[in-house]
Amino acid sequence: MIARLTGELVHKADDSIIIDVHGVGYLVAVTTTTRDALPTQGEAVSLDIYTHVRQDAILLFGFRDSKERTAFEALIAMSGMGPKAAMGVLSGIDANDLARAVAGEDIARLCMIPGIGKKRAERIILELKDRLPVSASVDTDQPGSSAYEDLRSALVNLGYKPVDAQRAVDIVRKKAGQDLELDKLLPQALRILRS
Repeated sequence: MIARLTGELVHKADDSIIIDVHGVGYLVAVTTTTRDALPTQGEAVSLDIYTHVRQDAILLFGFRDSKERTAFEALIAMSGMGPKAAMGVLSGIDANDLARAVAGEDIARLCMIPGIGKKRAERIILELKDRLPVSASVDTDQPGSSAYEDLRSALVNLGYKPVDAQRAVDIVRKKAGQDLELDKLLPQALRILRS
């Protein structure tokens, strides 16, 4: 079983990448969050891998960190949730935000994920409460969480889709550090959405 790949990023698509490891190219399915965090083509990359074996294929799913992989494994443990559907969920919500939404029973946040309705959101909360380890969840009162919620709300009010707004917020959150003023965060998020 392949658990980690380190090599050169040779191709980047919407939902997959190719990593060259000593002359062998591995096709790896990735979430949009992981894809956006990757370096440019030709640079070194290292991903946690989940190997899914079927009768007709061996599929590799890549994650930027163990929290995302843990969330993926929790999702596919749900009845009726396959690997591709789990990747779709994690493309619509960051692993930390998923843990926050499940811990806070935030059905509205989960319903912003494409393909997730109220009933499925309720099921995710019910089934993942015990499957997501405490270490994968994030304190909902972390510093700046309200600033990022204000940023997401502002982007949605400007007409962006909730999932796109959340993706931009997730990227800004990683880059912003301690700068939590909306008037400084908003231009960064708008640049991400326009690129």
